[in-house]
Amino acid sequence: MATPNPHIAKACALAPLIRRHADEAERQRHLPRPVAQAFAQNGLYRLAGTPDIHGADADPMTQIGVIEAASRADGSAGWNLMIGIETFGLIGPGFKDRCPELIADPLTIMASSTAAVGRAERDGDGWRVSGQWQFVSGIHNAQIFGATVQLYDGGDEPIEQGNRYAVVPEGEYEIMDTWHVGGLRGSGSHDVRLTDVFVPDARIIAPLGGNAATTPQLRLPLGNRLAYNKAAVAIGIARAGIDAFVHLATRKQPRFTTRRLRDRAFAQRAVASAEARLIGARAGLMELAASSWETVLAGDAVAERERALFHIVAADAARAAVEVVEALCEAAGTTANRLGEPLERIARDVRVVRQHATVAPHLIEDAGRVLLGLEPQAGPVRAR
Repeated sequence: MATPNPHIAKACALAPLIRRHADEAERQRHLPRPVAQAFAQNGLYRLAGTPDIHGADADPMTQIGVIEAASRADGSAGWNLMIGIETFGLIGPGFKDRCPELIADPLTIMASSTAAVGRAERDGDGWRVSGQWQFVSGIHNAQIFGATVQLYDGGDEPIEQGNRYAVVPEGEYEIMDTWHVGGLRGSGSHDVRLTDVFVPDARIIAPLGGNAATTPQLRLPLGNRLAYNKAAVAIGIARAGIDAFVHLATRKQPRFTTRRLRDRAFAQRAVASAEARLIGARAGLMELAASSWETVLAGDAVAERERALFHIVAADAARAAVEVVEALCEAAGTTANRLGEPLERIARDVRVVRQHATVAPHLIEDAGRVLLGLEPQAGPVRAR
């Protein structure tokens, strides 16, 4: 019998805690601190971090399993964890030679955003940073914020091509109350504003995916790394949808009948089709993740066709999760629209994941261009 993955086991063990705080997250529109602290104490935020920043340097399949487990307990909590894992995995290595003291404590939580690019103006031995960044999931529990910036030295044009991260400690940035949404309300993806904040030069680090490939994980294509974790959230939420439907079907007696919902052929067909679709989508994602991992472990680069296939499968997994939940809501009847019923929140949450740029439906078509010998047009599919 296979040995249980210790990281996935930790995530599963936190499910009761996550569920206890799910309603609170929904009300206050950000992750309650006990859940964030539990993620940090169990080393889950740094799952993808390199060993030199207290990271586990876990393989993609482990990351998917951990995020899936947390998302099954609550979609917003899973989203927060996913963003934290990505942040330390993709940005964290840049701290090693620049400002390692900021993340020396393994319990330090970091949030970041690539949704906007701020301005960093040269000021002596540092930079004056201003801007407003959207979708900063988990910022209420973070001790550090990584702001995407371009560097300027008094002119209208940046002094170098590409972006950097300006690393700003808690207390020097302002959280803007902007996350007024239906789905994933508890993710706390509010805006962050900086106004003429001084950032020492040592706290300007490499941009997203801009660190040297010192481990196999850092050799994985950036676009694929950004995609598989989003798909994992969607899969976990859809799995929660199946759980909720099975529980509902065993207790609900539809109007004008003496039978339970589970006795209806329509309900039986819905849950069977949901299982088939979700299991297939998850298996495809895991298969391609494992294949890419074997490629980089061997020291080779993941080929363009394989990168494109990965985007197709990841985007389809997000689409599958939505289809699964919608079909179950249809079979559940009006109960699925009632506030307080698990399926109502699950339906809102899962749709948000599919809207993300890294697993959006149009990526399937764009990746299909690669399979037909054409150049991709969307950024995620082009990202290496």
